[in-house]
Amino acid sequence: MSTDPRHYDVILSPVITEKATLASEQNKVVFRVAKTATKPQIKAAVEKLFDVKVTGVNTLVRKGKVKRFKGRLGVQSDVKKAVVTLAEGHSIDVSTGL
Repeated sequence: MSTDPRHYDVILSPVITEKATLASEQNKVVFRVAKTATKPQIKAAVEKLFDVKVTGVNTLVRKGKVKRFKGRLGVQSDVKKAVVTLAEGHSIDVSTGL
């Protein structure tokens, strides 16, 4: 079972926030993913990279906000996140990294 290098392009990083930590109690893990990534691609990437069984993938796009920095306007870029539900008995330790 070889890992496709494209799987690393789909999943950018894990999201480590209070909300993501609470979701981990329900066997869910949150990742930042590429904007073009589809749910089947995300599922395949997580299953191959972490060797777990995925039961569901929910995605969301957080639109970039307009922020001021030293009086200048700037725009944060849009971020796509995926909430991945793992099968019973499977887990991913996001604190260790890939």
